[in-house]
Amino acid sequence: MLVDIIMPKMGESITEGTIIEWRKKIGDNVEKDEIFLEIGTDKVDSEIPASVSGTLVEILAEPNDVVDVGKVIGRINTDTEAAIETTVQDQPEPIVSKEAEAPQMEKPIRKTTVKKLAGKRKSFFTPVVMKIAQEKNVHLAELDTVQGTGRGGRVTKKDLLAYLDDRSEPVPSSKLSMSDNIEEMEYMRKKIADHMRSSLDTAAHVHVMTEVDMTTIVDYVTAKEESFSSREGFSLTYTPFIVTAAVKAIQRFPLMNCSLEGGNIVHKKNINIGMAVSIENGLMVPVIEKCEEANFLGLCRRVRDITVRTRDKKLSPDELQGSTFSISNFGVFNVTMGTPIINQPNVGILGVGAIKKRPVVIETEAGDTIGIRSMMILTLGFDHRLIDGAGGSQFIDAVRDELETMDLERLF
Repeated sequence: MLVDIIMPKMGESITEGTIIEWRKKIGDNVEKDEIFLEIGTDKVDSEIPASVSGTLVEILAEPNDVVDVGKVIGRINTDTEAAIETTVQDQPEPIVSKEAEAPQMEKPIRKTTVKKLAGKRKSFFTPVVMKIAQEKNVHLAELDTVQGTGRGGRVTKKDLLAYLDDRSEPVPSSKLSMSDNIEEMEYMRKKIADHMRSSLDTAAHVHVMTEVDMTTIVDYVTAKEESFSSREGFSLTYTPFIVTAAVKAIQRFPLMNCSLEGGNIVHKKNINIGMAVSIENGLMVPVIEKCEEANFLGLCRRVRDITVRTRDKKLSPDELQGSTFSISNFGVFNVTMGTPIINQPNVGILGVGAIKKRPVVIETEAGDTIGIRSMMILTLGFDHRLIDGAGGSQFIDAVRDELETMDLERLF
């Protein structure tokens, strides 16, 4: 029995997906629940398990093809013997090259030409490659020169599009040497690049910074880390303190929790914090929803849970949507200060630097003195289309105040 493989719905607002890689080729056996396909969306890449056991007999979407949710992208035959026969019979006749007649192949590709040349050329081109070649007036002889990265050197859609880009925009030879190594960006890296560029093109970025005395919180974490870890099974970190302070500052300055849609200001009901998490090949921003409803222990658990699941690739696409304000903690990489890009459609992002001991002036009733304190630099990036300098400065000072005056004895 033939079973359709359809593009899965990977989130409420996800309407399409991109084929990243088929882990199996036509004719390969597939076991139920075995990972045989990788699909990407604007939010997350997902490994897809087979719903049945059988033989992969048809692939209808090539890597880099964008396919609507619900559309058939391949087929598995659960009858092994019939699957083998189908695989052999359904193989298209190869298109062979006829070098002696090269001048006759300098006409643009037409459907009739393809049929006449069937069985005469050595290279096999998929229908999608042939369609693009026809639309772009790529001759068959020229198509033979395209270097393929598919199995057996087959030319993929990606290969042909890259070739066309290079042909239309040649790179000056002086900028590349024979020793230069060129590799295509991974799918996730492309998406991050698109989102970052789009944000800079959309928002009027402004950044302000302030210093925060984290000594009291550092001492508290040091004192509580052993008992907390023993009780909860994970370490107490500074991130929940940052989230708590940001949430309270947003409640004081709710404009930072809005978004812009055309000429309208959208006031968000809940405070959904997007938390930047570094992963092996990029960056993801999972969302902690309704932070205003969680107590401190609840935030500790949710921060831990979403960080672990992000790095284990166990997030759903819906968990990467709906943020109203974002936090980027580059301090974990020992960076003192940075200017993060706003996570659209937010109007603000908080950048958290490393906590470092420094000598600072301490003002007391008895006079000024110098002491060693654990200091941290906070950066606020905000969209000047909605937030003015005064509003941004007041907000980041509110975050500082919340951190320095937090009632630590009432946290748990």
